[in-house]
Amino acid sequence: MRVDKDLAFILQFENVAWFEDGVVRILDRRIYPMETEYVVCHTHHDVVKAIQDMVTQSGGPYLAASMGMVLAAHECKIKNLDKKETIAFMREAADAIANARPTTSSRMKNIVDQSYAKVIENDWHNHDALIELVKEYAIEEVSGRYSRIEKMGEQLATKVPKGGTVMTQCFAETIVGMLCRHLKLQGKEDVKFITPETRPYLQGARLTASVINDMGFDVHVITDNMPGYIMKEKKVDLFTSASDMITQDGHVINKVGTFQIAVLAHYHGIPYYVTGAPSTIHKDLETIEIEERDHNDVLTHLGKKATMDGVKAYYPAFDITPPQFCSGVITEKGIFSPFDLDSYFK
Repeated sequence: MRVDKDLAFILQFENVAWFEDGVVRILDRRIYPMETEYVVCHTHHDVVKAIQDMVTQSGGPYLAASMGMVLAAHECKIKNLDKKETIAFMREAADAIANARPTTSSRMKNIVDQSYAKVIENDWHNHDALIELVKEYAIEEVSGRYSRIEKMGEQLATKVPKGGTVMTQCFAETIVGMLCRHLKLQGKEDVKFITPETRPYLQGARLTASVINDMGFDVHVITDNMPGYIMKEKKVDLFTSASDMITQDGHVINKVGTFQIAVLAHYHGIPYYVTGAPSTIHKDLETIEIEERDHNDVLTHLGKKATMDGVKAYYPAFDITPPQFCSGVITEKGIFSPFDLDSYFK
């Protein structure tokens, strides 16, 4: 049985990123659920641009990356490259895709490098065989990732009391679906969710709330300046987010806004559980680069200018939550203290 069976629409593989008929189709999460449209990529460079342009976010770029490698293999067929030329082309494609966005480049690199390894380690006889080989890896990678995330969702569900209220941040993607799946299995269908909207792309309002609603749970959207008041007023039991990166010394890098909600949760005595595996590369913050996105995104709202000419903006895409504001790191291996992530690797 497919691991994405019964999950919300935007979590099903074909609705994240999918190679078929010589193109990669990526659901445009910038406009979903108001519109359901796909960006069609004809080259791996189109995939890179789609990732950079935030067509897909959260965990979506990882499947887009592996499917981008399938598309690169298809390009080799179209160009009629020999084996040596194909290997060189696939290496260039892997490097381009891995560096589409700086903050998550190490995770992206791991995915595309494993895809590239399939190219050089296997004795494929023609481009069709290569395409099938790389696509098979892409499906194995996303299936394995979803299975690991399901273990996190199951553990996170045990921390939520029956009839409880959960506050989320941004779009934790598959973990949201898996959390809902296991809340149902644990007889907690009465759990309620509150999700801040997450300006400027509104991932919380459009994506997280859509997934929770699709999964049959009560969900309320709030603006990004409401969490402190709402936590107390609506008796929030737990705050959770995914992570774009967790350093080995316990710092959580996630969508900007996570830090302030974690601080508010700490003030109110509400536990904050982050989901994700600690990085094998980043021991501390020294090697972390926080992506600064187009400031014009902050000066507009849903494509319309919201400020006077001459007004400027800041737009860091992520922020950093220190370990003292995190109650636990939920991984596929169990729940760890952010101060003892060495145990995860042991």
